[in-house]
Amino acid sequence: MSVENAANAAYLIAALLFILSLAGLSKHETAPRGLTFGIAGMTLALVATIALALSGEPATVGIVMLVVAMLIGAGVGLARARSVQMTEMPELIALLHSFVGLAAVLVGWNGYLAPELHEELEGALLGIHYAEVFIGVFIGAVTFTGSIVAYLKLSAKMKSAPLVLPGKNLINAGIIVAFVVLTVWFVISPNLWMLIVVTVLALALGWHLVASIGGGDMPVVVSMLNSYSGFAAAATGFLLGNDLLIVTGALVGSSGAYLSYIMCKAMNRSFISVIMGGFGIEASSGEGKDHGEHTEIDVAGAAEMLAGANSVIIAPGYGMAVAQAQYPVADLTRTLRDRGVDVRFAVHPVAGRLPGHMNVLLAEAKVPYDIVLELDEINDDFADTDVVLVIGANDTVNPDAAEDPGSPIAGMPVLHVWEASNVIVFKRSMAAGYAGVQNPLFFRDNSDMLFGDAKDKVSEILSAVREQQGANA
Repeated sequence: MSVENAANAAYLIAALLFILSLAGLSKHETAPRGLTFGIAGMTLALVATIALALSGEPATVGIVMLVVAMLIGAGVGLARARSVQMTEMPELIALLHSFVGLAAVLVGWNGYLAPELHEELEGALLGIHYAEVFIGVFIGAVTFTGSIVAYLKLSAKMKSAPLVLPGKNLINAGIIVAFVVLTVWFVISPNLWMLIVVTVLALALGWHLVASIGGGDMPVVVSMLNSYSGFAAAATGFLLGNDLLIVTGALVGSSGAYLSYIMCKAMNRSFISVIMGGFGIEASSGEGKDHGEHTEIDVAGAAEMLAGANSVIIAPGYGMAVAQAQYPVADLTRTLRDRGVDVRFAVHPVAGRLPGHMNVLLAEAKVPYDIVLELDEINDDFADTDVVLVIGANDTVNPDAAEDPGSPIAGMPVLHVWEASNVIVFKRSMAAGYAGVQNPLFFRDNSDMLFGDAKDKVSEILSAVREQQGANA
């Protein structure tokens, strides 16, 4: 068997491993297996690609550059993976998406400037090649700048508020129309200046699209950029004639698009409005309303309330991740369950700033999978619950989403925690959430605020509960 045939067979096996990886990652129980399949598939793909490159008698300089690039990339990747906190994962993923976009732009430019890649093509095949170059550069450039802006917003290096330029929707639509026209023109009469123009336009569109999206929609943006990076990779695969890149890019692009659709449904957002830069987000934040006075509770009061409860639901959010409170939360859960209290978790689909963020944190703290429930599974149970602990969540438990048509998050499915007998909200302050919307839950008669670091407060409550348990023994 020739090296080329062996490489193609390895690519096919790697593609199957990637499909198995996606299937495994869809459930908590099979996620480790899915991760193993993904690692195996990528390792096989790298080995096959290197073997294929070496079989073509490349120049020594090229081999050295390939090895150096891999070593640098592997070193940076390993160092970053070892040091990154779970709270930093959303912005890290956004940043990694930008690399895929930049790679697609560079490969597209190389596809035009390197004559050996198209000198043997004629007629329709040559036109298809130029279309691949143009489309690949456009998608890659949009992904690149869009991912950079998402990284800046998620890391709080840029304001999360949406950018609202006059005629912003016309700007986006105009760039897309210009792209279509230039693509047809470029296929008919390739020209360097058109490639420069489309690159600049795509970079501007990527920046404007994500800058126009408010902080409350950022979980959708992360999965949307994941989709863009997948399609950029597929475009790169067409240019390089690499079947594995095409299949992998299609898998990532389609799964990312579907995940974006699911996130939009969870937030009552139109998928088209989000990808076009946030149509219909202009609304009052409700900051001017008089919600009344909030009430506070101390650690002893919270412990006493939990000690007398038969059922408890914990609603985690990004604040729990920031405080790294998942471990004392897991300990508190085990302690209460040992006392016969029915403890469950209510996880909103967009809790945190990355889909599945809370599930990973809870699994990391060894919280049983069967008591971690999604919104649709648990939302009807709040009315029969004694105590709800809202730990770092804000927008996902906001009653205005269900009760105020004028709210920016109106219609967004939220956890109906206010229906419980008692609600304890863990927060550092009364500040609004990431979407910039005040939460009237904080001022409800059955809600009490517990201010401070969530990790410290949960640990103190755990100690108080155990002391009460020891005193009653």
